[in-house]
Amino acid sequence: MKRKIIKIDESKCNGCGLCAQACHEGAIGMVNGKAKLLRDDYCDGLGDCLPVCPTNAISFEEREAAAYDEAAVMANKNKHAHGHGGGCLSQAFNGTMKKQAVNSDAGEIASVLTHWPVQIKLAPVNAPYFNGADILIAADCTAYAFGDFHRKFMDGKITLVGCPKLDMVDYSEKLTDIFTANDIKSVTVARMEVPCCGGIEFAVKQAVANSGRNIPVEIVTIGVDGSIK
Repeated sequence: MKRKIIKIDESKCNGCGLCAQACHEGAIGMVNGKAKLLRDDYCDGLGDCLPVCPTNAISFEEREAAAYDEAAVMANKNKHAHGHGGGCLSQAFNGTMKKQAVNSDAGEIASVLTHWPVQIKLAPVNAPYFNGADILIAADCTAYAFGDFHRKFMDGKITLVGCPKLDMVDYSEKLTDIFTANDIKSVTVARMEVPCCGGIEFAVKQAVANSGRNIPVEIVTIGVDGSIK
């Protein structure tokens, strides 16, 4: 059938994810850092996503598309409500360090995380916080092995985390896109001493080479006992 449906101009999309959050039907998702209409039959054509887009990347078009399927939308919502899906909204914390209150009596340590999401797979390619940034790319286990991880490694850096063995992916393609699209000052890789962590080190080095950028890379290896090797 021919009907009114949204159209997303990926060249204008900045990867903020606001449209995906505004779409109550789940028709929009973030794919490789860009908003994408995932299914025609999830789009009701009402356009709740249009006013939240800061770059005017979303518009209406009239074309052949599957009819809006409310039953499928509700089934998808129920599936996500039971933990089988869901997305992350990309955001920076006012562009500055968002430090939690420190309770000196309890010995609590402030968080220095400045943005969200932190998973390599979920990170938008064109997020503004990447420009001029020093980036920390950390294997998932490092923050658990090294107790003072926030202060020693994350402070002053944009943090991305991942585990190529668990995700079963080569991160080099996604990291190449990030390194190519942004002015990255430096990259620090925090990895464990175990052999499987070599995958994240290789991905970073390959991505820097693929980007053609002269980005300094520092590799820090953490032992299973929490020491820096």
